[in-house]
Amino acid sequence: MIKIGILGSIGSGKSYVAKNFGYPVFNADQVVNKLYKYDRNIYNKLRKNLSKHIYSFPINKIEISKAILANRSNLKKIVKIVHIEVRKKMNIFLKKNKNKKIVVLDIPLLLENKINNKNDVLVFVESKKSDIIQRLQKRKNFNQKLLNKFKDIQLPLDYKKKKSEFIIKNNFTKKAIKRAIRGILKEII
Repeated sequence: MIKIGILGSIGSGKSYVAKNFGYPVFNADQVVNKLYKYDRNIYNKLRKNLSKHIYSFPINKIEISKAILANRSNLKKIVKIVHIEVRKKMNIFLKKNKNKKIVVLDIPLLLENKINNKNDVLVFVESKKSDIIQRLQKRKNFNQKLLNKFKDIQLPLDYKKKKSEFIIKNNFTKKAIKRAIRGILKEII
């Protein structure tokens, strides 16, 4: 099984690119959303560690945002609690798809949390800063301060780009993305 890890900036279109590979995708953001919505164990751990901020189940993303903005260490606490579960879900996904030729890992903190293996194929999604800002501002609950906190815990984009075997320039047109993906698949299969 070939694992393709998708890297890039927040808002660069990583999930869009991941979906267009046409293989099973592990989307960590979707897993986190489900954990916040359905996993009472995660809620209890977050409630215990962030009792001033987390008080409703299903977990309200506004409460998470306020906790992150209130104190720098809160984001690290959240990541520590949530990423253990994300890793478990990823391992279940990998076992379920063990007979697939390729799987795609869409995990924002893939390198930061050392989730990838050295044999994984890393693909960096590069987008214009202006396109990224436009896309992020369209998201509901967009918060620049929150975005900056997330960027603080991420490795520099230059480092991620250097670590990647492939770079996809995302101009947000399906045709260009499909062409870039075909080129990558031709090389790795």
